[in-house]
Amino acid sequence: MTALSSGNCSALYQLHHTYQPLEANCLLLLIILGKILLNTLTLGMRRKSTQENLMGCFCISVALVDLLLLINISIISYFRDFVLLGIRFTKYHICLFTQIVSFTYGFLHYPVFLTACIDYCLHFSKTTTLSFKCQKLLYFFVVLITWTAVLAYVLGEPSIYRSLKTQKGFSYQCPFYISHQSHWLSFAMMLVVLVAFITSWSEVITLVQAIRITSYRNETILYFPFLSHSSYNVNSKKTLLPKLLVCFLGTWLPFVLLQGIILLLKVQIPAYIDLNIPWLYFVNSFLIATVYWFNCHKLNLRDVALPVDPFVDWKCCFIPLTVHHFEQTEKPVAIITC
Repeated sequence: MTALSSGNCSALYQLHHTYQPLEANCLLLLIILGKILLNTLTLGMRRKSTQENLMGCFCISVALVDLLLLINISIISYFRDFVLLGIRFTKYHICLFTQIVSFTYGFLHYPVFLTACIDYCLHFSKTTTLSFKCQKLLYFFVVLITWTAVLAYVLGEPSIYRSLKTQKGFSYQCPFYISHQSHWLSFAMMLVVLVAFITSWSEVITLVQAIRITSYRNETILYFPFLSHSSYNVNSKKTLLPKLLVCFLGTWLPFVLLQGIILLLKVQIPAYIDLNIPWLYFVNSFLIATVYWFNCHKLNLRDVALPVDPFVDWKCCFIPLTVHHFEQTEKPVAIITC
């Protein structure tokens, strides 16, 4: 977890923020409601066979926090000025709660990325032999500890505390934190995807021209035909890279283009919007592809239970290796011509 010094954090906060009038509570409610609808739609689009992993648990927690924030803002907006448990709540607390959530979301990107990466690395190394219930319980505690640690850092950081306290006297404006973690993480992922595409663009084009949509075990998948199975070696990182790129970009290309536009135009998005479930699942797919590539020597469907991605069907990258005479056993349902 990246910790900023008090002076640096204060300076960055002063330079990177946006202001929204407190009178525009309705707009804030609509934005958060739209985010919740997007979260719900994304969760509903997952494949039913997907088993939750650590990133899935983080996505559920983000959806719950968004819902809790919406409920709090709605109650305060409706009653406007009321006392609960000896605490007086006014429209200032709408800004305060949203600011706290923004700071917490803004510092979550690196911890979530690192813990999810460790989870997949342990998955491939087979160092954990926990049962499904124990694994789910472990994920729950990891998510809870991560949220608690980041929230404690946000509330305990002197510069953040001073900025929250200072705004109490200015009821006409409400600053929202812009996450640097999100910017640099997005930049790093886009750079990796760009370099991978440049180094294997000819193989990617060849694969796209040869792709077929076919049926495998009553499920529609993409199939990359090869002249012979002996010529395909999953242990080769050079051979696996273009297939991973085709699967990743075939699913997330609109999101990749959106991230590229945001980076090029230097769009400043408040952290309470920036951290969302589509973004987390995009990062999840990137991590799975990266771990596949680094552990290509371990990829054998008969020995390793591959991580299930809610959106990208990665197993089509490995079917030619594990299913002999695939073209004779399964009939294609469609052919993509390029």
